[in-house]
Amino acid sequence: MPVQLARVPQGGEPAAAHFSESIVIEFGTPREVLFECNTPLEFGDQLQLRNSDRSFDVAASVVAVQYQPGKTVVAARFRGEVHNWIVKS
Repeated sequence: MPVQLARVPQGGEPAAAHFSESIVIEFGTPREVLFECNTPLEFGDQLQLRNSDRSFDVAASVVAVQYQPGKTVVAARFRGEVHNWIVKS
């Protein structure tokens, strides 16, 4: 699922997040997602993820990061309940 990624500054307002990167959610459940990105992220970072029509616009927290040459693999947990999550295979 293609989405836009924004890192929300600590203490910042999610609505003011600057969407800086297009990513593809490689795997997801109604609670968590896995994706690759170029944005430098750390455990505990707050994110905003949204698709192009904004029908999917959710806050998430980074729960795991794996650094590999040229990319970062991230696991993030949604900060609230996601009602419009569609799992695509």
